Amino acid sequence: MSAATVLLGCDFSSSPSPRKPIVLALGQVVQGRVQLHELVRLHTLSDFANWLQQPQTWVGGFDLPFGLPRELVQTLGWPTDWLACMKHYAALSRADIRETFKAFCDARPVGSKFAHRATDTPAGSSPSMKWVNPPVAYMLHAGVPLLMDAGVCLPRLHVPATPTHPPAAQRIALEAYPGLLARELIGNTSYKSDDKAKQTPERLIARKQLLQALELGQTRLELRLKLTHAQHDTLVDDASGDSLDAVLCMVQAAWAQTQHEAGHAHFGLPECDPLEGWIVTA
Repeated sequence: MSAATVLLGCDFSSSPSPRKPIVLALGQVVQGRVQLHELVRLHTLSDFANWLQQPQTWVGGFDLPFGLPRELVQTLGWPTDWLACMKHYAALSRADIRETFKAFCDARPVGSKFAHRATDTPAGSSPSMKWVNPPVAYMLHAGVPLLMDAGVCLPRLHVPATPTHPPAAQRIALEAYPGLLARELIGNTSYKSDDKAKQTPERLIARKQLLQALELGQTRLELRLKLTHAQHDTLVDDASGDSLDAVLCMVQAAWAQTQHEAGHAHFGLPECDPLEGWIVTA
């Protein structure tokens, strides 16, 4: 992959709509700066699936979990091979998932209802079996099968046996988490809300601070974000934070691309549980 590889950041929704679309941030690394080229909004899962199928080269950071906790999978007696587990999971309905996971939680003591992946601790991420606030279990259920169907390569988890056109190695999907990068820059300050009543001046200020820190490169990723004035205004004005989250994922993908160019075979992902996966930069 050349330095001109397209970078992709995806703020995902398991039930996208015109009001709450899937947002893709597309850009490139140019001389150590991450340039945002465009934001793409997709209103259905079919639109997202069609976009993934396009013959193009990219490295993407996707804000959805790519795996389930090993403890959960083993307790349920599901396959512990990642591909077999994902195929089993994809065959379930959302109602099946909610019922199964709720029964698992109900049988456990208060304070440790959910099983966690190893990556959740360093990333500060929600357990991938959560079905509400946020419903990341449904995001995995909706998103990962579409990545698999598109023949995309998921480092440390899945390399398609029969590469599609273009070869799968040219489309790299990494699990990203915008909250990890946001917290590094502005702590636990809230910068977004889907609730109109909570789209406050304080959250607007937090988005401005977050973008300023990204543009100044005040992060251990050692990358600076480059925006036009219009792009900056668009990201600040999106009070849901979806556009900004897509850009945060794109910056994480940019870091992974720089690791790959420095010779890291797995785009900066450490050795990890091949069933659970890992969040890039965690």
